[in-house]
Amino acid sequence: MAAIKPFAALRPKPELAARICELPYDVMSSDEAREIAAGNPLSFLHVSKPEIDLPPATDVYAPEVYAKGRENFQKLIRDGALKQDSQPCFYLYRQIMGKHSQVGLVAAASCEEYLRGVIKKHELTRPDKENDRVRHIEALNSQTGPVFLTYRANAELDKFVAKKISQKPDVDFTARDGVRHTAWVIADEDGIKFIETQFSTIPFLYIADGHHRNAAAARVFRSRQGAGHSGQFLAVIFPHDQMQILPYNRVLKDLNNWTPEQFLKKLETLFVISKNGNATPKRKYELGFYFQGKWQTLSLQPKVLPKDAIENLDVTLLQKNILAPIFGIDDPRTSQRINFVGGIRGTAELEKLVNSGEYACAFSMFPTSIEDLMAIADAGGIMPPKSTWFEPKLRDAMFCHMV
Repeated sequence: MAAIKPFAALRPKPELAARICELPYDVMSSDEAREIAAGNPLSFLHVSKPEIDLPPATDVYAPEVYAKGRENFQKLIRDGALKQDSQPCFYLYRQIMGKHSQVGLVAAASCEEYLRGVIKKHELTRPDKENDRVRHIEALNSQTGPVFLTYRANAELDKFVAKKISQKPDVDFTARDGVRHTAWVIADEDGIKFIETQFSTIPFLYIADGHHRNAAAARVFRSRQGAGHSGQFLAVIFPHDQMQILPYNRVLKDLNNWTPEQFLKKLETLFVISKNGNATPKRKYELGFYFQGKWQTLSLQPKVLPKDAIENLDVTLLQKNILAPIFGIDDPRTSQRINFVGGIRGTAELEKLVNSGEYACAFSMFPTSIEDLMAIADAGGIMPPKSTWFEPKLRDAMFCHMV
């Protein structure tokens, strides 16, 4: 069962939240972060990507980077821009992006439950990225970016949340990208007990995004043997029916020495090809294919339809039927001949990359469903890399968990 706890969050002053809170560290380059944070000493990018305050040639994993992050973090606290609540609370965090709205519970989740598989994962992690997050937590003595969790929706929790968010919020701002961020504090004993009781009936939580943060928190928990608050990690937990998953598209550097004619003949053995196709796939088992200045639609032939949950994913079908046998890309995690483009950038970004000559072709994907993600996690499976792109992204520094 999901044993979540209230915690005393370190939070921005409400009137400063719009200037402090930023997108996660891993969705932008150092140069992009420098540009975003320019002229704003309160930007949390000075903490989450502190290399922006050091010479551009600095190794992002150098000790002085983490030291700079700690220095910048402590300054925000000293100056009163970030302040810790006086008692453990739960929090609600609503995001509105266009017509989409989602409300998550902000809580301290259990590292032990993560290690026991009560909190289920669906991705492999990379040691270098884990190490980076461990060093960041240790330097700051805080988890500043939440793990994005989901659970199968609970009607009683939905009613409770709907009532709470009808009240005046504690924080409410719209970020530069147009996403609105609103938070409510739940400090009353009855509200806290109700939430804990409801979650005790939920058998599993699922990692939607933040596998490296979660793995790093678990490593700190083990190294500290649970001292302080290291046994918990910062999480925002959403009901599954509020999740918005965008596709994670692919661009390829070359045709692996095939001529265009040979390449298209290979595709025709597996797909029905519509020459005047759509940039965006309309259904599962359908791919958008951008090549030689136009979009074509690839529809998987019935003879190759899979039955297994993992094999059933469009990203797996692409990998097993196209990327490995035709492009010779057996491990997309390490290949330099493939790149991944988050769905938030749209299919116009794919056209731009191919038209520039930097890439030979592009594939646009139909989004993975949250039901597929949970089914694979339940089966103990691992999804291919870059299978999902969740939007909107949770903002760093909305809530920090001191460990």
